[in-house]
Amino acid sequence: MTVESLTAGQVMSRVLVAVKPDESPLMAWELMRRADVHHLPVVDGRRVLGILTREQVAASWSGGPEEQSGRQVRALLRRERRPVVRPGTPLARVAGTMLDAGCDALPVVDGGGLVGLVTACDVLAAVAGRVRPVEGAGEMVTGMFHLEPVLPPTSSP
Repeated sequence: MTVESLTAGQVMSRVLVAVKPDESPLMAWELMRRADVHHLPVVDGRRVLGILTREQVAASWSGGPEEQSGRQVRALLRRERRPVVRPGTPLARVAGTMLDAGCDALPVVDGGGLVGLVTACDVLAAVAGRVRPVEGAGEMVTGMFHLEPVLPPTSSP
């Protein structure tokens, strides 16, 4: 198998941690931290609404845990549409799409739903000859746990 013959479906990350649009930036940050990922698909069912990056969450951060838990990640998504690719898209076209869009991760969709994510690291691994064998369907987790801030009690006057 040569790098020229690889497709998005062969190099994409198949096990994804995702977040729902009504979750908080605090939850998104914690999911990224615990899963050690830099990109978090925002999904409504299997439909991808966008990709949230650590940089977007960090840049939007203001206030403490209480303020962050009251906001929603849908407000952090960029308004421009991020391109998507299909599993059969050639890797060279995936890389070109990333360059043209100025992004380092693309959702892979099939049948209207998210099936994977191709990141710049996946492309580099493929070029280095480190493609992992495809083993069945992917998996998406959207709610591993729920976070609620524990705040000190307020004193009454």
